[in-house]
Amino acid sequence: MAVCGNEAALNRQIRQLAIGLMVCFTALFVQLNYIQVFKADSLNNHPANTRQIVDDFNRERGRLEAADGTVLAFTEDADGNGNLEKQRRYPENELFAPFTGFFSFHFGAEGAERAFNEQLIGNFDLRLNDLGRIFDEEQTVGNVRLTVEPEVQRAARDALGDRAGSVVVLDPQTGAVRAMWSYPSYDPNQMSLLSREDATKVRSALLEAPGNPLLPRAYRERYFPGSTFKMVTAAAALSEPVGVTLDSPSFPDGPTYTPPKTSVALANFGGNLCGGPLIDLIRRSCNTGMAEIAAEFVGPEPLVTMAEDFGFNRDLPFDLPSPVVSNFPTNFGTQLEEGTEERPAAIFENTPALAQASLGQNEVQASPIHMAMVAAAIANDGKMMVPRVMDEVVDSKNQRVESAQPTVWRSPVTPIVASDLRQAMEQVVADGTAESMQLPGMTVGAKTGTAQLTGEESATHAWVIGYAGPPGESPTAAVAVIVEAVPGAEQQTGGTVAGPIALSVLDAALG
Repeated sequence: MAVCGNEAALNRQIRQLAIGLMVCFTALFVQLNYIQVFKADSLNNHPANTRQIVDDFNRERGRLEAADGTVLAFTEDADGNGNLEKQRRYPENELFAPFTGFFSFHFGAEGAERAFNEQLIGNFDLRLNDLGRIFDEEQTVGNVRLTVEPEVQRAARDALGDRAGSVVVLDPQTGAVRAMWSYPSYDPNQMSLLSREDATKVRSALLEAPGNPLLPRAYRERYFPGSTFKMVTAAAALSEPVGVTLDSPSFPDGPTYTPPKTSVALANFGGNLCGGPLIDLIRRSCNTGMAEIAAEFVGPEPLVTMAEDFGFNRDLPFDLPSPVVSNFPTNFGTQLEEGTEERPAAIFENTPALAQASLGQNEVQASPIHMAMVAAAIANDGKMMVPRVMDEVVDSKNQRVESAQPTVWRSPVTPIVASDLRQAMEQVVADGTAESMQLPGMTVGAKTGTAQLTGEESATHAWVIGYAGPPGESPTAAVAVIVEAVPGAEQQTGGTVAGPIALSVLDAALG
């Protein structure tokens, strides 16, 4: 009996131990799953946990290349800095910073480094015939070829010089960004330093520097577009049945125009006498006649519709991060009077503000890349293409895994209206405010602009938008140039300041 009792006690202890072990294993299993499934994100993102960041930073990363294969960014082994094994290099320094952005362990990524991060580290969307790559032991990265053309980019940098401003060159038929430069700029190598102390000093200095060099103003800053916006106003007038053509009616020469419902007159630049039919109003950049067309012939709704058809008040479908939205006002108050046969536009409470907006002032603001898109749409028979900087992605074996396709974003005007607008813009170059853009052997169209800086009586932004190409062929380059106003400085005009810059860039773009 004693033996049986001892055996029973032993079996009970074994069962208790087994149960205890099962409870422990169950608790451990639950805890592991809780950590791995429910707490994984919070632990990975915890500020004290830098392991994932280090691992990501030390991954192999593909190259950024220009359209001609010039290497714009690559990864090399670091010179020994703690647990960081890789470092990003930008051999052209500041020249391509508006495209590449930077890749920093301390401050993240910007530009193409941010936009195409998944492609650069080899996270491709694999098609069925690509599934063999999953079992490839060799680490695959993506090399991203951009649309920028080095010679055109250099021409933009050299022509703008040390003047604050931006230059954008597009292919009107594909939306490819051939050049995009802003001054002041920065060296991405300095933003990508591995030493936190050194990188922080660089970033602080850049943030405190005049002009905010880290800001890619070509697509992330807005300005009054001034008279370059008159092409949108003209597009509305030619598209609506309001009796306005390139050749009629003719508006009288005068120094000012006073819109309905105000006693405050709008003046031509420099108080000049200016008038004539629409083609002359564009050629000479007359404020008076254009404001009269907007206020008394077109009216608010058609002009707002046309501005939005050109992409104002819309998210820009650009493949670089965070492009700004260009703005056109939409509220001009209640209607006060019906239009007449001679003056078909109804009169609204804020018709005076509409007159100002038609000249690219008031609340109108646009980015340089957007105004280049306006010129490109006119050059491309009224089709506005989606702007892009990515051309293709190839893997480590030089096999293409992604390729950009030209896509129409909007069609603001018909081919007939676009043809009329080109005729007017080509007159601006032949015998108007953009004579400085004449390029022998090429067809060039342009529209200049001078936009007054808010709160400044004299300082003005100098603008020009335009396009160029061989005679009888579709234009191959569209351009926008802005030279920013300097507070307290004298007035600068688009034709004399921005025009020569655009000429140099178009010359390079046309080879």
